[in-house]
Amino acid sequence: MAHSLSAQKRIRQNEKNKARNKARKVAIKDQTKLFTTALLGGDIVKAEGELNKLTQKLDRTAAKHTIHKKAASRKRSRLTKRLNVAKAVKASGVVVPAKPASKKKVVKKAAKKS
Repeated sequence: MAHSLSAQKRIRQNEKNKARNKARKVAIKDQTKLFTTALLGGDIVKAEGELNKLTQKLDRTAAKHTIHKKAASRKRSRLTKRLNVAKAVKASGVVVPAKPASKKKVVKKAAKKS
């Protein structure tokens, strides 16, 4: 337990900041889930809107130093790349499996057949 007044105040400030940062991070995770469900549902227009909202939240959170600005940029870039791939797939009409088979499973199946 802190004894000095300044140490007690610092504890109170840390609790407030921790709650604020946690709320910002949870908001980013929730928005990411909305984007992902829209993208997996095949709704490209809705996914674009969700990505736009997510980008704003990432930038604001990075500006307030809750997350690093390069971490926000990296997440934004990866999600934008996923959206662009989904757009290209939808435009070409090619069906892509939801989860590609791992290399180990393919090798095991080939070994069993031999």
